[in-house]
Amino acid sequence: MNIQNIPLTDIHPYARNPRKNDEAVRSVAASIREFGFLVPLVVDANHEIVAGHTRYKAAQSLGLKEVPCVIAEELTDEQIKAFRLADNKVGELASWDMDLLPLELADIQLPMADFGFEVISDEDFSENFTLDAGEKKPFQQISITVHDEQAKLILAAIKYVYDHKAVTETFTNENHNGNGLYEVVREWAAMKQMKV
Repeated sequence: MNIQNIPLTDIHPYARNPRKNDEAVRSVAASIREFGFLVPLVVDANHEIVAGHTRYKAAQSLGLKEVPCVIAEELTDEQIKAFRLADNKVGELASWDMDLLPLELADIQLPMADFGFEVISDEDFSENFTLDAGEKKPFQQISITVHDEQAKLILAAIKYVYDHKAVTETFTNENHNGNGLYEVVREWAAMKQMKV
């Protein structure tokens, strides 16, 4: 695969692009800002975009001067039209495993809302957050429902704990949010002189 850095001013959007992507630009720009431009645009020999219109708009919003591109010189005009549609459509065919996704999100301290992930709620995720058989003890999972405003404070408190390296005990738990929440509640319980 031949990847070239091409000036953004030399790249042209496809005028008849049927994909509406303006709502996704901010999240894609946040991803590029955080991780770099890891997925090249696909362009034809004339530098017209075949795939990557959202990344192109995100690059513009970030003020990038050039972006990595794959030039699809081996495709016919018909194949380019077909790939332009297929590349977008196949992504719609996948879905999230709503038992595994919250477990992945729980271990990430980056602001995943910047990339389009919503705060976990019962409406978005299933309530069956179970660990595999034989892996429960001495751990357990607790599903709670909170208002958006409550979630902001809870997540801010967990972030504060980690930003200030204030976790005192993990009990070998690898879940960062669980450890952070425990530390916040432990501090509160100590202030109230409450023992479990």
